[in-house]
This record gives sequence, C-alpha cells and structure tokens, in this order.
Amino acid sequence: MKKNIAILSGDGIGPEVTQQAVKCLDAAAEVFGHEFTYHEGLVGAVAIDATGNPFPEATEKICRESDAILFGAIGHPKYDNDPAAKVRPEQGLLSMRKKLGLFANVRPVTSYDKLLPISPLKESIIKGTDFVVFRELTGGIYFGEPRGRSENGETAFDTCVYSKHEITRIAHLAFKAAQNRQKRLTLVDKANVLATSRLWRETVKEIAQDYPEVSLDFMFVDNAAMKIIQNPKHFDVVLTENMFGDIITDEASVIAGSLGLLPSASLGTEQHLFEPIHGSYPEVAGQNKANPLGAILSAAMLLEYAFELHEEAALIRAAVQQSLDEGYGTEDIIKEGKIQTTTAVGDRIAAIIKEKKAINA
Repeated sequence: MKKNIAILSGDGIGPEVTQQAVKCLDAAAEVFGHEFTYHEGLVGAVAIDATGNPFPEATEKICRESDAILFGAIGHPKYDNDPAAKVRPEQGLLSMRKKLGLFANVRPVTSYDKLLPISPLKESIIKGTDFVVFRELTGGIYFGEPRGRSENGETAFDTCVYSKHEITRIAHLAFKAAQNRQKRLTLVDKANVLATSRLWRETVKEIAQDYPEVSLDFMFVDNAAMKIIQNPKHFDVVLTENMFGDIITDEASVIAGSLGLLPSASLGTEQHLFEPIHGSYPEVAGQNKANPLGAILSAAMLLEYAFELHEEAALIRAAVQQSLDEGYGTEDIIKEGKIQTTTAVGDRIAAIIKEKKAINA
C-alpha cells in the first residue's frame, strides 16, 4: 500500500514526539511492505511567525492532497501570555477542523497495568479501564453565533446551536464502534436543562433503532463526570457534544497517569487527523524529555481509522505495551529505574515493531 501522510508537527514538543511516531510508522511499513510518503506543513505559532496565519493555505493544500494527517501540538507562551494577541495558534486548530470537516473526535481511554501506581486514582478503581469517547467537534457553543459583549462590556453571551445532521453523522460512528466493542453506548448530555441536549437525545434514540444489538443508556454530564472517577469501567462507548466532550475527555486523561500517553483521532467527511491529546509543553521543548507514546499511539489510530490497517495498528499498540512492560519510559511515567529520552523510547518501540515480537502480545 502506498499512502501520502501530511505531517503537521506544530509547536513546542510537537516536532519531537511526531518524529518518533513517524519512526514507528516507517517500521510498520517495513514489516508489512507499505510505502508512506510524508509532506510537512506549518501550523500554530510557527505558522504565525512565518506567514501570519496559524493555518496557512499552503498547509491546507497539503492536508487536502494527503490520505491522512499526523498532527503534533500547537501553542506558545508568547501568545498564551498576551491577552491582546489578535491571532493565536489555537485558532489554527479550530480553522483546520472547520475547513477540513473534522467533525468527530475519538479518544480512547485505557489503563496500563504497569502504570497503575502513577495514576492519582486507586488502582482497584482504574484497573481494566477501556472506553472510548466520541466528541462532536464542529458544533455547539464553541462555534455558535451570535456571540459577543454588550456595549458597556458588562454582559457577555454565547450561543449553542446543533442540527440533527450534525448529531446523526457522529452518532452513527459511535454506534458502529460499539458494535465492535462491548456493544454498550452512553449518551452524555444535559437534557433536563438544554434544548440542544433534548435534540441530541431524541435523535440518538431514533438512530439506536438501526443498531438493535447495541445497548443505549443516557447520563447527565455532571453524573458522568462523577462516574468516570468512581467507576470508569462502567463505560464502553461514550457519545457527547463538543463542550461536554472537551471537559470529560480531559478529566478521563488522569486515569492513565499522564497526558503523554493518550492518542486521539479527528474524523471527517473527506479527511482524518490524528494527534496526541497533550499540549505543546514548551517548558521541555527541545530537551528530548517529552513522552512520545501519545503520538505513537495516534499513528496506530491513523493506520486503523484512515487506512484500515488493523494488524499494523495492533502491532504498534502491542509494541508500546511491551516497551512499558520492559520499563522503557520518559520522566513523566517512570518513577523507578532508568528514565529514557524521547528518542530512546521511539527507537525501542520501532525496534520491537521490526522484530514483530509483539504481534501476538
């Protein structure tokens, strides 16, 4: 298989961790006889510095002409600490989602036995956690109009808008995922208060009739936030709107013990993007300390969701698991033993992939 992959490394630790993900993609390609060609584009603060635009037209062109996008991270203190900045790196991400039609964010939440001690939650609670969140990305209060401030500046307002079409397209993806998992789907909403949530609930109920083998239940977002901490094993597939998904996926990230461990996918009608959920972490940028596992696991999601290369994706995930079992890791997850560099972790996982020792793990 020959595929073109857009590489948007972005800011901070983005280039370092993305390099390790590419290393593992190349290792999988070598093992299975694929050919991946990479095309690099600017996004975020580096793009603002070079062009004045956090998502330049040249980068958009690269994305549209590629078969999938591997994304690093965006953000820089010089923009974060300047409240008067008119252009910000994060605007590039929102623009990219809109222009490329990336409407469904998919975040797996998994606990690793080797890393249970580093989570702030009790091992007995999080052991065996394995669920996935489908978050709608292009609607809701983040994009609703009108928004603004009153003339005297004393009042501010935002608008939350959802259409049945927006709900339907992501709901089908979530139900299909549930079919291949434990066949349980939970819709997280606030239907006792919000009109948009009531539309979500009505629409998802209708769609559930097409998936009779999937058990559907409903949970208000405040209750879901508690349940994720009290009993994360309760969940299989979680479906929710934009802002609720933003909050509960960050909450769920503490289960694994480090933001550096978690991958994500943003699926669209024409294009798919894959990225670790961590930020640009400028404090350690360029120091070869960042955890590349989220980026490497995002590469595995790329193979699975964009190219349907399930065996290759499974090999990368198994290689990550084996490296953790061996005690390979960066400073955020290794509390005893030898702390490894970003490059060393990537090298080890790529080596395991090439050895194919982990394929049946």
